[in-house]
Amino acid sequence: MAFSNNHTLISRATRVIGDLYFSGELQLEGKVTGNIVAEDEKDAKLVIADTGLVEGEIRAPVVIVNGKVVGNIYSSKHLELAAKGNVTGTVHYHSIEMVKGAQLNGSMVNNQQEPSGTMDISAKAQ
Repeated sequence: MAFSNNHTLISRATRVIGDLYFSGELQLEGKVTGNIVAEDEKDAKLVIADTGLVEGEIRAPVVIVNGKVVGNIYSSKHLELAAKGNVTGTVHYHSIEMVKGAQLNGSMVNNQQEPSGTMDISAKAQ
């Protein structure tokens, strides 16, 4: 995705306490204690860098995790767990990509399936 006028960066030295609402693309290198929500945008994208930490729920169409998330993720389009990604919680996704080294401790729920399509997982991608 090319940079647009709706690109926001939260740097490593920044800590946000409270819910964060965004549109466009959000690059998180710092820490957020609270929920992150993409506001009514089909192409919103959240990228959590390897230094990023989220303690709360995430709701966005596209989510890329290379940092740490403690909370549930709701991705309506695509979820990517990159090599340094570490998620503790339930991930809801339409499509998912897990790279070698990514960690997921929780449940995976495919939005294309019935609610009974839940799989518990506590594993480290090898």
